Amino acid sequence: MAKALSPVTVTLVQQKSALKVANYQVDEVPTSLRVLQQKPAVSVPPLTGGVRVVTAAEYKEAAACLAEAFAEDDVARYFIDVPDREHWTPEEKWALHVDILEYVTYAHILKGLVTTIGDFEAVALWMPPGQNMDDTWTVLRSGMWRLQYKLSAEGKRRFFNEFLPLLHDTKHAALGERDDNSWYLVYIGTRPSGRGKGHCRKLMEHVTKQADKEGLACYLESSNEANPPIYRKFGFQDVRTIHLQRADRNVILDIMIREPATPEKK
Repeated sequence: MAKALSPVTVTLVQQKSALKVANYQVDEVPTSLRVLQQKPAVSVPPLTGGVRVVTAAEYKEAAACLAEAFAEDDVARYFIDVPDREHWTPEEKWALHVDILEYVTYAHILKGLVTTIGDFEAVALWMPPGQNMDDTWTVLRSGMWRLQYKLSAEGKRRFFNEFLPLLHDTKHAALGERDDNSWYLVYIGTRPSGRGKGHCRKLMEHVTKQADKEGLACYLESSNEANPPIYRKFGFQDVRTIHLQRADRNVILDIMIREPATPEKK
């Protein structure tokens, strides 16, 4: 998740002028020409090895890839598998899982960098230096504001009161003055059908090579205990571990930072 998304109250929905300009129905994420013609928020690192940038018109395909990749992820399920939604069917929970990733993916298309490879076999969501997705316009256009109504009471407590503040504070503490001048890998995931093809490496190196040229650090949170050894191969190092604590068992997140590689390190 992006590091500083603030809760959105119903007052945002009542801003008629903003919604009129956005020109979309409340049950779908906008893909109007206004958004498609928006200038990129950041300069895109050179595209190589089949890596390409995901457009606003493709947000559903990219989100579907991430939904499969994180289908059983403890953090992705943390806001869905809650006591006050025990009566929900697996299909209802899956629909919410997909909705969340669609909102997050669209927000990163607007303000960050979303890349893919193959036929959406793997997708990466990056927040570049100096960017974030917590402004009102991005929250409205991406659909993130709907989480105030789609998450249950416990889901909202976990998402807005625990998860987002913890990630925000942890990233700031880990990076210090570099917090706003680093690359943030928010999501990277590969469909089961796309694994073993080197997609993750290409999506990762697409940005890490640029970060090396810029002399900037890269930051991520890993929610799967199998992944830190993989990230270490790309130069990431463990800096601390944090826990989400509102479920029956703690959910662990490994915090990792990649320092820019010098010619000697390379």
